[in-house]
Amino acid sequence: MTCPGVGASPRPLLPYRPSTLARLAAGLVAELGYAEVDAAGVSWGGGIAQQFAHQYPKLCRRLVLAATSPGFTMVPASPAVLWKMATPRRYTDKLYMNRIAADIYGGAFRYDPSLIARHVAAMHGGRNLGYLYQLLAMTGWTSLPWLWSLPQPTLVLMGSDDPLVPPINGHILAGLIPNAELRMIDDGHLFMVTRPAETAALIEAFLVDERPQPEPSSLLSRTAGRVRGPIPTSEGGRHQS
Repeated sequence: MTCPGVGASPRPLLPYRPSTLARLAAGLVAELGYAEVDAAGVSWGGGIAQQFAHQYPKLCRRLVLAATSPGFTMVPASPAVLWKMATPRRYTDKLYMNRIAADIYGGAFRYDPSLIARHVAAMHGGRNLGYLYQLLAMTGWTSLPWLWSLPQPTLVLMGSDDPLVPPINGHILAGLIPNAELRMIDDGHLFMVTRPAETAALIEAFLVDERPQPEPSSLLSRTAGRVRGPIPTSEGGRHQS
């Protein structure tokens, strides 16, 4: 599902809010005939996934949040990174994207130029108004006041070298969502692109886990119980799990 005005989706007449996209997603679920779904969101989409889980708790069975934050109350990226993200230029100027990719995405993009080249080749030009509406949608939005009320088992995935969404935001999400688990991946913002098999394995294991999910008694105990020791990866890096 793409946002209105993004990709091949038609441009909306007016700006929208996360609640609008959650309502559209719920309509899509109903149209497809499902009574319950698992929701996942990456980066900006993680906010929409949180909103969907909050707005339609009976529709959302499990929640996966990757490289995301609780909205404008997040611990922000550095001003230099935010400035590079302020316009859609990286989608329309491939030379510009080549120059800034390592700075905004971190992780493997810092030392593997071939990743940047492949990412640039796969990009499609963004629309200025569609991108503006996407930025406006999250203006002033935050999940912080109601994260405690989310009933879904939740998997939070964060890159340990993410310049765009600092890893502390994952700790905030996992600490406030009652039934959440945090996994730190030794990569950058686009770990789902650079480590697809490992990320998919974590998500699949979480989605098929049918064990009872006990709710910890306090915020401190929840936070302490969510981050375990490092797990070695096939590429010699580490995952925090």
